[in-house]
Amino acid sequence: MSSSPGQHEARRAALTISAARLAVFHTYLSFAAFLSALFIGCALHYKKIVKNGVAGYPQEWFPSVSATIGDWYPERNIFQILIALNSGPRFAILLLQYYLQRTASSALPNLLLGVGIVRTLSCGGWVFITSSDDHDWHDILMITYIVCNLPWMYGSISATKDATIRERRKLVANMFFFAIVPMVYFFIQHKVYRIPGAYTRYSFFEWSLIVLDIFYDSITRYEFEAADLQITIGTPGDDKSGHQPIAHEIKEIAPSDDVISSFVQPTSSENSSNVPPNITGTMKFKLPVHSQSLSHGFAFLCDVYLSYLNWSIFTSLTITLFYFSVWELGVAGSEASLLSTLSPIFLGFSIFRDIASSRAGRTILHVLSLTSPLAYLLRSPLHRLLAVSFANIAMCIGWTVEWSATPAAIGYQAIVTGLGLLLSSLSKHANHSNNPIWPIIDERSGGYNKIGIALALVAIYNVYSRKSNPSLDHELLSFTDKKDVAPPSPTPVRTNWLKDGFALGSFIFTLHCFVTDPSTIISWSWTGYPLRGPLPHLHGSLTHVAQAVGLLIPTFASHRLLSSPIFFGYGAISAAGMYLYKDWLGYFAGWNFALFLMSVIPTVLSSAAMNRHIGKTYCLAFLTAALYDVANTFTVAYAFVPGGEVFRERTNYVLAAQMLGIAMVFRWPILNTSAPPISLTRRVTTYTRNMIAVLSVVSLLVTIYRWPVEAPAPYRPGPRIVRAGIWTVHFGIDNEGRDSQRRMRDLIKDMELDVIGLLETDLHRVVYGNRDLTRVMLEDIGFHVDLGPGPNQHTWGAVLLSKFPIINSTHHLLPSPHGELAPAIHAVLDMYGTPVHVVVAHNGQEETPLDRELQAKELARIMSSVYPEPVIFLGYVVTKPHAARPAPYDIMVNDGRVHDIDKDDWDRWCEYIFYRGLYRTAYARVSRSTITDTELQIGQFILPKHGTTVTNESTEAQYLRAWKEEMPAGHWFPQEYYPEVGGVRGHFYHVFNTPLYYKLPEGAVVS
Repeated sequence: MSSSPGQHEARRAALTISAARLAVFHTYLSFAAFLSALFIGCALHYKKIVKNGVAGYPQEWFPSVSATIGDWYPERNIFQILIALNSGPRFAILLLQYYLQRTASSALPNLLLGVGIVRTLSCGGWVFITSSDDHDWHDILMITYIVCNLPWMYGSISATKDATIRERRKLVANMFFFAIVPMVYFFIQHKVYRIPGAYTRYSFFEWSLIVLDIFYDSITRYEFEAADLQITIGTPGDDKSGHQPIAHEIKEIAPSDDVISSFVQPTSSENSSNVPPNITGTMKFKLPVHSQSLSHGFAFLCDVYLSYLNWSIFTSLTITLFYFSVWELGVAGSEASLLSTLSPIFLGFSIFRDIASSRAGRTILHVLSLTSPLAYLLRSPLHRLLAVSFANIAMCIGWTVEWSATPAAIGYQAIVTGLGLLLSSLSKHANHSNNPIWPIIDERSGGYNKIGIALALVAIYNVYSRKSNPSLDHELLSFTDKKDVAPPSPTPVRTNWLKDGFALGSFIFTLHCFVTDPSTIISWSWTGYPLRGPLPHLHGSLTHVAQAVGLLIPTFASHRLLSSPIFFGYGAISAAGMYLYKDWLGYFAGWNFALFLMSVIPTVLSSAAMNRHIGKTYCLAFLTAALYDVANTFTVAYAFVPGGEVFRERTNYVLAAQMLGIAMVFRWPILNTSAPPISLTRRVTTYTRNMIAVLSVVSLLVTIYRWPVEAPAPYRPGPRIVRAGIWTVHFGIDNEGRDSQRRMRDLIKDMELDVIGLLETDLHRVVYGNRDLTRVMLEDIGFHVDLGPGPNQHTWGAVLLSKFPIINSTHHLLPSPHGELAPAIHAVLDMYGTPVHVVVAHNGQEETPLDRELQAKELARIMSSVYPEPVIFLGYVVTKPHAARPAPYDIMVNDGRVHDIDKDDWDRWCEYIFYRGLYRTAYARVSRSTITDTELQIGQFILPKHGTTVTNESTEAQYLRAWKEEMPAGHWFPQEYYPEVGGVRGHFYHVFNTPLYYKLPEGAVVS
């Protein structure tokens, strides 16, 4: 057949080039843009581009990328021109790479194309909007670019078919992200600590990211060469073989012979539809036989650590958001962040579920969830909340993917979930009741954030690099031996997502509420002194033993037993006993309840995994848990929220609802609730039992290490001086949203307080993080502790710390008909052989005058009932000094038969110190710094000689004021806290700018 001249011209006009050359051109042009800016900038403006806000040359001697490309002419303009020329090849490479990677069975290439476009556009953003133009947008776009690199790089690795190219990409990607760690470190050294020279070191790593980024994209050349991909411009002609010039062929890499085979059989037609058609019967994946046990064991540890990370992220959300609720004393809007846990709804879309279930998808979700532990670097509480919320979005999707595994894998996932929870509780027990990787914790407050993040990166890399089939990686085939497990029998799939979601949500909240800290159940049974029950800091390991035994039970007990109504009855009776009884009996019931909760984790998770509506089921589960969070909080905080009175003191109803939800997963004859039996391999069972043993022993060793070796002793036993203070500590969260225990400890230690009352301290609730506010002070300084009314008593909390032995103590719930319940502790302390009554109390709010009046009368009754014995009152009383009845001041002073610490101090509102039967020698008011919203008030007293009483209680005798120099040095408060000296850590004597001192009246007998 002849052709026309026009066709010959078209064929001659066609231009064919190799796609690999385009990738090479892109690489050279990228290097030319950055290196030209660097060389020209150093030649023309060297000292200007190395200078920063902290230092200049010679301390800083290498420029940052931003300063090099964005501050000066002509390097800025040359760079931008070259980058603009590079945009065409960049988008062309994106499309060609998508063309090579696209498949009918995977949505990953589509996702990568979208991420690649956003990545490219954000690159153009931070290039053309320089830091000198708009610093905020420059940083936002640069961070967006770096974040997009995560799914771009690791997603591209997963989509790469050639093993050699995949390894090259993996090497460069790992180097890229590992370089971020020292870069962030040196940036903090520069920005926060303002260390000269730190920015130069930061700049080296910043430039290394640029180089590694270009190198990563340059690897596309080899992918194009392997596929023999060509680009033809014009009308192409046919070659002799009849193939078009635009063609590619990817060679599949055959697996090696050194593999372990595992049998996998779909359990239903629905499940089998999700299995690629080329995967049937026998699955093969590479796993060197000689290192099989070692690699399995390490992978198991990594999975447990990632579970610990998930629990840490999940429990950090409520404590991070509640900072705002406390300051607003009402609904602050931050509560909306609870909705971040509803992200599993996206798994209702099959394309999203396929991506999230892939190995690359799971890796990306794990990495994105690191924004929670990384949030400790952010100074703004709002920014930390946003980061933690984002982490929970990713984490809850990942949790759902793992928990909705097939019956062959759900047992393993349940065990790992339980071990991660136990490890999380243990980490708090070892770290003074604070999770060491929470974003509210940093290095100053006992955090181990860097170590936690480093371990997380190792674990994530292990998950990503496991030698298993990516499409079935969520089934953890590397933990299944054919000889151990028979093919699972077909299991019916349920569609009642409302019941399954409510049951799982009730269970998640119950775990969060009771077993995320070992001392929470102890606090429910606490009644004070003399001791009739466990001590939180010494007996928390017993709770860990209960958790460990509970998690051990599924490794040998039958599924029928653990899912039977009889076993649920055991759990329900334990929960009721925990609520109704106190001391050792109440704790024993709680101990059994913890055992029950841990033992049914596989039962509950396997039941939810049966539901085919994954997105709706797990979204409802996390919504249910969030609603429980609110209800549990409103049982105390109802006075500040609309409709909160409905939940007032309704903990029993909330607990009953929790148990009702959990009951739905058990085998009731009238309900179709049977869950499939779980299966654990011998290897996983062995790993589980060994780890349970190790964690239990570690918990006991931590307790032994923390066990006090010396009894607390007062600071000044010789002159029989007592220093007592009162402080409202705002739930242990400072003004910056950080844990404040260590800062409180430092001030209390410096002031050498023998007795102190702390208010707003009941933290054993999910919104406060299930913490023990006394742990640092108790273990570092040495105190006897009375925690006051527990979380099931519905108060804000009160704590008494004493260097003196506590003879006995009584907890009171003060009359509160309208507002929230006000707590009080009435303790008798052995002060140098003299029984002294100490009362610590928290009054109601300004909005409830009747409550305040009734509470004042009850406190006055308590103090007057022990007249004339010595009394020290340390409390929060909503009244003005000398306010007439029905205001609390007159009632408490006159009816309680006590004296004000200083009646001439008119500048007070809430904190008061009253006393009787002692000689007051000093009074100080210390500013709070940024620890809380209330000052620390201190009174100093001397006890009369044993067997005598105060000789003269007249006003004239009490107000013999003195200068500091007139008093013995042992009576002086620390000199460095005077404002003219500068204070310490932001604390100083204020109002009077000095402590007030008082002489002993004539005739006083003190020794």
